[in-house]
Amino acid sequence: MSERKVLNKYYPPDFDPAKIPKLKLPKDRQYVVRLMAPFNMRCKTCGEYIYKGKKFNARKETVQNESYLGLPIFRFYIKCTRCLAEITFKTDPENTDYTMEHGATRNFQAEKLLEEEEKRMQKEREEEELNNPMKVLENRTKDSKLEMEVLENLQELKELNQRQANVDFEAMLKQYKELEEEQRRREQEEDEQEMKAMLEQAQNRRLLEDSDSDEEPTKARPNPTAQSKPTDILQEDPQPQSKRPRMESWERSVGKLSTKAQLAGLVARRKEKEKEKADPALENGMETRGTTASTGSLPAAAAATSSLGLLGAYSDSEDSASD
Repeated sequence: MSERKVLNKYYPPDFDPAKIPKLKLPKDRQYVVRLMAPFNMRCKTCGEYIYKGKKFNARKETVQNESYLGLPIFRFYIKCTRCLAEITFKTDPENTDYTMEHGATRNFQAEKLLEEEEKRMQKEREEEELNNPMKVLENRTKDSKLEMEVLENLQELKELNQRQANVDFEAMLKQYKELEEEQRRREQEEDEQEMKAMLEQAQNRRLLEDSDSDEEPTKARPNPTAQSKPTDILQEDPQPQSKRPRMESWERSVGKLSTKAQLAGLVARRKEKEKEKADPALENGMETRGTTASTGSLPAAAAATSSLGLLGAYSDSEDSASD
């Protein structure tokens, strides 16, 4: 199996290549090649368009009894992509192109026709100048006139470009930017004025609401200190530890009774309206009021007596401890 991979084969000493039989192949035999359509064409059978560059598996053969300057001409067979009809074309080395033979028509190509027309006119002109010297002079004058016209047109284009070059595009852009900035600034000022007006309206509305809210509580309660609760003294912030006075043990259990401000809150004040609405017949009964006042002060007297008793007991305990 390894012999098939070598580059050189073994030839015996008595090998004669002339004894090898030659393979006789026909001259018009065909080969299968892969090619692309050289031009746009349309199938005559189904009308399908085949565009330039489409790939085909084509059969290639050499055209018999046709050549150009010793160059062979080849024919190609392809099939339509829609109806599978056979289409043939061959090479044209004279025009470096391909020519359609059978099965399709070549689409119109304006560029190719224009090149062919220019070649034909150039060939006719050369033939005329070759036999007629006056024609040569006429052609030269025509060429000179055409050249002068081309130069004049070029000069006009140059002048037009110079006129356009005088326009200062930078100044135009600068002016446009200034106008744009002015418009932006104007819009910004309008927005600021509108915001100021809105803020003033909101502030005036808030002032009116505040004034209304201030008037209502003043009318409802003219003397807020008269309605203070007696228990508000318990919610006051305590003094710092460093500034707080030293309290005795009996003061912690009973509390101080010497502060008038704290005891003042425990006494309920009678309102003026109650005095006005009181019965005038009760003004003569002063004894009744005296009895009510004395009964109202009983709790305070009982509290003072109990505190003094505790103080005496505490002093007796201290004396016994010192003994």
